[in-house]
Amino acid sequence: MKGDDHPLQVDVGVAHGRFQVLHLDHLKYLLAAKAHCRHLVVGITNPDPSLTKFDPANPERSSPERNPLTYYERYRMVRAAFLAQGVPESEVSVVPLPINFPDLYKYYVPVQATFFLTIYDDWGERKLALFQSLGLGVKVLWRRPLSEKGLTATEVRRRIVRRDPWQHLVPPGVAETLSELGVLERLSTLNPA
Repeated sequence: MKGDDHPLQVDVGVAHGRFQVLHLDHLKYLLAAKAHCRHLVVGITNPDPSLTKFDPANPERSSPERNPLTYYERYRMVRAAFLAQGVPESEVSVVPLPINFPDLYKYYVPVQATFFLTIYDDWGERKLALFQSLGLGVKVLWRRPLSEKGLTATEVRRRIVRRDPWQHLVPPGVAETLSELGVLERLSTLNPA
């Protein structure tokens, strides 16, 4: 990359996340990845319980409590967020990505693409090492201390459950999508912890 004003342009990039409520910091990451490629494949990790696996680098990310939304609901949030940003639908694909099952990547994402990461903790470092060990092309968009991570989906879900203001923490279109799909009603029955 020559600098933020002139990002490296590749044909296809892959960004990923659980997006267990897509929030504004997720959108920053996705838009930063999109700025580096002509077509962005967004891999939704932990797409279902059978493709979710414990990892000691981030033990809580595999728990059912941390994964209350379906793949479809997260797919719709990602699409709504990109649409609201004016990104043409033809420039973004949204697919499942079983992040803890590297042998399956080739069935879901183009492994010849550039994989974009942001790193804040051991989980980010673990993914970087994993991707590199698989021979994947990797671009770290930024590496920051955990104290600079910012928003979390856990906080957004907590606010929804407690009926605290949360809409300002998500991209345009996401709150409407959650309401339309009945997610808000379902999340309101969860433990707010």
